Amino acid sequence: MASRLRLRLLTWDVKDTLLRLRRPVGEEYATKARAHGLEVEAAALGQAFRQAYKTQSHGFPNYGLSQGLTSRRWWLDVVMQTFHLAGVRDAQAVTPIAEQLYQDFSSPCTWQVLEGAEATLTGCRKLGLRLAVVSNFDRRLEDILVGLGLREHFDFVLTSEAAGWPKPDPRIFHEALRLAHVEPEVAAHIGDNYRCDYQGARAVGMHSFLVVGPGPLNSVVKDSVPHEHILPSLPHLLPALDRLEGSPLRI
Repeated sequence: MASRLRLRLLTWDVKDTLLRLRRPVGEEYATKARAHGLEVEAAALGQAFRQAYKTQSHGFPNYGLSQGLTSRRWWLDVVMQTFHLAGVRDAQAVTPIAEQLYQDFSSPCTWQVLEGAEATLTGCRKLGLRLAVVSNFDRRLEDILVGLGLREHFDFVLTSEAAGWPKPDPRIFHEALRLAHVEPEVAAHIGDNYRCDYQGARAVGMHSFLVVGPGPLNSVVKDSVPHEHILPSLPHLLPALDRLEGSPLRI
């Protein structure tokens, strides 16, 4: 028989879905280095950060929690390695910069809410939907969301540090469903990463929407994601939900 879908829960990615950094990482690092008397090109630091982050994530996934690290130590190591790769060999000079950067990235002032995010969250709540965060973030996320005025929209915030598993591991999505007391077929996830967000949620039976921005779609997304699941911007979500609610499901 045909049945109308009734979503009950929306889970949300955060970085580059609801929030983004006010300035590129390289610029932030270069500014803090300059304040400590160290001149390093922002472009070099940006490139070094991408390499350091990738290496650290591969060697110590999910902040190295299962290998005895804390998320704070993990991030300090990323900063130290970033400056090393950018040509700064004096670890003693970089240590206070790393400490300052960790604190700065904990502050809401370093982040900005993406256009349309607050109105979209408010609109979803007016529809009677429950909202929650499922993010590969660390323990600083709660305070950042509070400082930016977004925490009040969510029933709970589930980070990969708290859960113990990062997206796209199905266990973090199952934990969110458990906390919300809902089945996957009445839940949908919204995020900007094809593998972690879109595929990760769908693998556990949830619906999913991919936030892609205004640029051209890459070939993987174009070939793999139905048009109705693609959001050029967050304000496109409410019409997409309306279409989803109006589609008959076979059960």
